[in-house]
Amino acid sequence: MSPKELMYLEDALGHEKFLKTQCEQAAQALMDPELKSFVQQLANTHNQLFQQLYRAI
Repeated sequence: MSPKELMYLEDALGHEKFLKTQCEQAAQALMDPELKSFVQQLANTHNQLFQQLYRAI
């Protein structure tokens, strides 16, 4: 893997981690159960993407 590709993956990991954290925080603040569930699913999706990218390194 080239240094440029590694930097891209590291950047993508940072973005996925940030998005997961933001979704988790938003889900905690939401009162609507349906919306809360949807945002928690988004957090799970970003966590899965993070894990996939991490395994690629």
